[in-house]
Amino acid sequence: MTADRVYLTFDDGPDPEWTPRVLDTLADAGVKATFFAVGQQALRSPDLMRRVHAAGHAIGNHTYSHRHPWFMFSRAARAQVRDGAKALSDVLGVAPQFYRPPHGRQRACMSDEAQRCGERVVLWDVSAIDWGPMGSADNIEKRLAAVKGGDIVLMHDGRNQHNRPDQLLQILPLFLRKLSDRGLRTALLPS
Repeated sequence: MTADRVYLTFDDGPDPEWTPRVLDTLADAGVKATFFAVGQQALRSPDLMRRVHAAGHAIGNHTYSHRHPWFMFSRAARAQVRDGAKALSDVLGVAPQFYRPPHGRQRACMSDEAQRCGERVVLWDVSAIDWGPMGSADNIEKRLAAVKGGDIVLMHDGRNQHNRPDQLLQILPLFLRKLSDRGLRTALLPS
């Protein structure tokens, strides 16, 4: 990781309503990010998933159906990782390089399975907390103001159950401009 770089990541997509808006905002700013996609969502929206990839963004595995890692038997947890990787590979024709556990909740069996699939586990340093009652645009903006060089930033392009991409998108263009004004550049996660 480099001190003048910031690594933007988006979880829980692709979402037919919100992912295109995030992609357009990133394109307007000339920014690349890493999208941690849910396999089931990628299969539902394969053209959108291919659009993310074709735009030059990196792709990570966020499991097949975003089940909470702690509430499954080991066999099912491993299958979530493996099936998520397969879904993304089937849609894109390339295997994802990264893996992020849902809710950031790690399990050794899932990390092991990700490694078997050739994926590096990636968490985050700063969360926008763009979900739930704390996920208002004002609160998201305050949290993202704390981003510094070398940080991996967690945001969401998929609504899922509680995410608020509508609120994130209200401040995302400003956040990207402020990064640039501070001399910080965005970059894809190193493989």
